[in-house]
Amino acid sequence: MVVSGISFRRSMVAMLLGSSAIAAAQPALAQDNKAAQAPAADGVIYVTAQKRVENLQDVPIAITALGAEKLKDLQVKELQDVVKFLPSVTIQTVQPGFSQVYFRGVASGENANHSGPLPTVGTYLDEMPITTIQGALDIHAYDIARVEALAGPQGTLYGASSMAGTIKIVTNAPDTSGTYGAVDAEVNSVSHGDMGGVMQGFINYKISDSVAARLVGWYRHDGGYIDNVHGSRTFAVSGITQDNADLVEDDYNDVDTYGGRLALGIDLDGNWTVKPTIMGQVQKTNGSFAQERSSAVSGKLQTVQYNPEKSKDEWYQAALTIEGKIGNWDLTATGGILNRKDWTQSDYSDYSYFYDALFGSGAYLYDNAGDLVSPNQYIKGKDVYHRQFGEVRISSPQSNPLRFIGGVFYQRQQHHIEQNYIIDGIADDLKVPGTTSDIWLTQQKRVDRDYAAFGELTYDITDKLSATGGLRLYHYNNSLVGFYGYSAGYSSRTGVAACFEDAIVKGSPCTNLDKSTSKTDAIYKANLTYKITPDALVYATWSRGFRPGGINRRGTLAPYKPDRLDNYEIGWKTMWGPVRFNGAVYQEDWNGIQLSFLGANGLTEIRNAGVARIRGVEFDVGYNRNGFSLDFSGSYNDATIRKDFCLIANSSFDCTLAGSDGTDNELLAPKGTHLPITAKFKGNAVARYEFPVGGWDGHVQFAANYIGKRRSDLRTLENSIKGNLGAYTTADFSIGVKKDGYRVELYATNLFNSNGVVNTSVQCLETTCGDYAGDSSTGGVFYDYVIRPRVIGLKFGADF
Repeated sequence: MVVSGISFRRSMVAMLLGSSAIAAAQPALAQDNKAAQAPAADGVIYVTAQKRVENLQDVPIAITALGAEKLKDLQVKELQDVVKFLPSVTIQTVQPGFSQVYFRGVASGENANHSGPLPTVGTYLDEMPITTIQGALDIHAYDIARVEALAGPQGTLYGASSMAGTIKIVTNAPDTSGTYGAVDAEVNSVSHGDMGGVMQGFINYKISDSVAARLVGWYRHDGGYIDNVHGSRTFAVSGITQDNADLVEDDYNDVDTYGGRLALGIDLDGNWTVKPTIMGQVQKTNGSFAQERSSAVSGKLQTVQYNPEKSKDEWYQAALTIEGKIGNWDLTATGGILNRKDWTQSDYSDYSYFYDALFGSGAYLYDNAGDLVSPNQYIKGKDVYHRQFGEVRISSPQSNPLRFIGGVFYQRQQHHIEQNYIIDGIADDLKVPGTTSDIWLTQQKRVDRDYAAFGELTYDITDKLSATGGLRLYHYNNSLVGFYGYSAGYSSRTGVAACFEDAIVKGSPCTNLDKSTSKTDAIYKANLTYKITPDALVYATWSRGFRPGGINRRGTLAPYKPDRLDNYEIGWKTMWGPVRFNGAVYQEDWNGIQLSFLGANGLTEIRNAGVARIRGVEFDVGYNRNGFSLDFSGSYNDATIRKDFCLIANSSFDCTLAGSDGTDNELLAPKGTHLPITAKFKGNAVARYEFPVGGWDGHVQFAANYIGKRRSDLRTLENSIKGNLGAYTTADFSIGVKKDGYRVELYATNLFNSNGVVNTSVQCLETTCGDYAGDSSTGGVFYDYVIRPRVIGLKFGADF
């Protein structure tokens, strides 16, 4: 079933108006979420992990929550800063706005491009899912109530994109208690780089006793630290020399981020609340965020790029949430839209250089006069996302021994993909029809649709023992249509030559891909929780998560199927006076892994090709007394594949069996190979002491983070070529004072200037380009995406 945008909007309006009618007919006290917005008191942190307000220590889930003050204390500005302090979470990024997060080692090395599988981790902004195909939105962290990290499958309540876990970003809601606000400013400097700064502020305005508005705004400039150094090289076939002298620049990867949020809170006659919100952000980047591994550079934080590189990522989210009661049952109706556009320009000349040297591809690149042109290639991309979302749920009184929460869910994600691979000056017959100078064009529309009904039922067997069962019935219908490939003059088999229909997607010359896949199924959850004392509980959980199947970008390949994650977990939550000790041990079985990798012509290929097992433990220990606090958290994950991974998948995982067309098979990774991206051990520690200083409240804080060695690729050969990602440690320090709403703080992040690598890539690898000793023994230039060097900053702020 396909629901059009018009019918969806009409349905949402009818649903929300219908909720208002119910409010008039059934007067009741509106839900009070103020406890969840309030600062922690006596160590109590309130969360909404189970879509209701609860004390974190009472939630039988492995969850880490960072509140508003903690986010400030830890110098959190963006998603990557948060992940440092989430023990079960790993981040893989290529630049701001293009990051993937992973829980508990559930990662197969996805390249996360526009035609890749859906993420394994769902990201929510308040009530709305905001995960897009290429990663979560990179939201500037200001006026945020808290960030919740829910480890393990959350599929019952959160759905398809929460197979391995969920991250919730909860904003501060409008407050009818009064008018107040704050302004904050910062100036900083990055080591070996440039200056940066932040200006941000908010005002909470009380319009009446039942209506309030909250307006938030921010601007941030991050100084660059990667130098584009001089380089030149000569293409083998044409003898044309490429030189980047006009692009040489120090600290050329600077970033500007600005945005705002406006929320309105309306209490309807004391019974119901309505909260419309609109939020948007623009992020502009220049340059590359990777240091190069090649003979062309002399040190770290350097690269040689031959074409301009930049991006612009802009998005806005509009959402409406209505909360109230039907009798003594709580009802929440929420819906919204997310529109996102990003424009990118990136250097792709390595690919051209190695293909020319190895295969002589430059001999086929000529102008209209028949003369050879430079094979230099660059990419201009444009991605347009549109998401519609709606959910209605009800929950019974939490004081009852039998409790229920359930509802219905709908979302539609549409992604218009445009990727122009450009070689300037090529002849008209080599250009993809309708383009200026594209040697290759991707012009496609991807649509991912999700429908679900979900519910969880909890029963108190005794005063101390509770049992919960959960179910989610789901249906997905995903499609990909459009064009990819060369002109008919450049290839007689692919691209235009393979078209079977006129253009369906605007901007494409014709259609050579039009496929869809769908499935209806269910996932489940079971939990037992035993409350030993009011301050201690233990729980046992079995939960299942899933990820929908989809369409391969290469139309000749079959659609890939869903994969599934089964989680078996035993956890505990305890408070011993000033000491908090939470933890969990678990095993996760990952079946039908959607493995994505680059195949022929650099096209992503996705197939279900593996079985993995993750065994691990995570812990969170905290102490807080007399102004001194100490927190430790960490995780250990032994994540390995349990069957041989073959080039051509088969049900017996036998790599000696040839393909159905007689193609030779190959062992890519043997049983027992560790999954990539996630270290076996990750840990952090934060120590803070607060003390009086001449009538002011002072503080000093030290934090340390450690991430162990990781594989860069699941496949044995590719990992040996690209290399492992090395272990690294970072340290942060801050000291400051505050009094009567004024505050000053001096801080340093990555104090000892670690050069930790979070991701690595190469435009041309041995499997596609072969060996070439002319520049690199592996036929490619490698790029390591590193953490930001040491930043020293001075912050000022005032409340009013």
